[in-house]
Amino acid sequence: MKPMIDLKKQYLEIKEEILYMLNEILESSQYILGKKVAELEDNIKNYHGIKEAIGVASCTDALHLSLRALGIGAGDEVITTPFTFFATVEAILYTGAKPIFVDIEPETYNIDASLIEKSITGKTRAILPVHIFGHSADMKSIINIAKKYNLKVIEDCAQSFGASLNNTKAGSFGNAACFSFYPSKNLGAYGDGGMVILNNTGIADEIRKLRNHGSRGGYRHECLGYNSRLDEIQAGILLVKFKRIDEYNRKRRKNASLYTRLLSNSVVCPVEKKDAYHVYHQYTIRSRRRDFIQQYLKEQGISSVIYYPIPLHLQEALKFLGYKEGDFPVAEQVSKEVLSLPIYPEIEERDIHLISEIINKCLQ
Repeated sequence: MKPMIDLKKQYLEIKEEILYMLNEILESSQYILGKKVAELEDNIKNYHGIKEAIGVASCTDALHLSLRALGIGAGDEVITTPFTFFATVEAILYTGAKPIFVDIEPETYNIDASLIEKSITGKTRAILPVHIFGHSADMKSIINIAKKYNLKVIEDCAQSFGASLNNTKAGSFGNAACFSFYPSKNLGAYGDGGMVILNNTGIADEIRKLRNHGSRGGYRHECLGYNSRLDEIQAGILLVKFKRIDEYNRKRRKNASLYTRLLSNSVVCPVEKKDAYHVYHQYTIRSRRRDFIQQYLKEQGISSVIYYPIPLHLQEALKFLGYKEGDFPVAEQVSKEVLSLPIYPEIEERDIHLISEIINKCLQ
């Protein structure tokens, strides 16, 4: 079966550097919040032109700690998208706040900024856009709305490391931005990990305290915090890959371009809006015959994944929010038609040709 992503192939290309890095860390005997974490934080904040970066255990934690540090809590409302991974809404609920969903754009699958304003109430405290599949949300409009209503903006950049809008990196727009280093991400570790970037030093210090059991050190605990620290081994692996992230993203874009050229007459291909730089964490096609295509690919030994088959507002775990089928028609329709195909920097052109040929053939 051809995989969605071949992490071993990437590892073999950088194996010597990875092993050297691991040996250096093991020899140092420093494994938690050490020099490699600090170096990675510096590199990522400089890459985005941001003042602060804090390594944490996962993007879920990054979102949760950011929301909490920004004062989001019980009784508050946070506007977000129903078409994203469950962690986005989990983080909101962890604070005691209520997620308020807004439908998505049919082209990019990002939150539809034109619909946000009518969902704002006296309880709204923040907007949490997700740069889904590697394409930036409409941050200009979102920031303008946030300023008008004095709302916080937390960017979910789990799938968009290196993406940009008007030459500004995703993650550089809001009050805080959160990244995932899950192994399959564009910049992925060999375990879990996440990071928050932001410009407010006071909020950054609060997040650092929260990630470390509510302590700034010296076994003095100012509040109830969490155990959410990015470890040295993951940071070291990420440092090796970080040097290549722009190259990795360029290769993803090249591979996506080839897919689009081969498939555009058969299915709806991903779009890249004007002034956007899509980094194709996923290459997601759309077709009313999605299930048929997926089954046909499976029979030919080709992996594919549906992100996401059930929008969040229809998930069993979120029934208590009171949403029903039909509330967000675009997200609901998209969830029935999207299919993500194998894409990663090292995928061979011949494999893209093969996958595309199989899809085109099954739709004839």
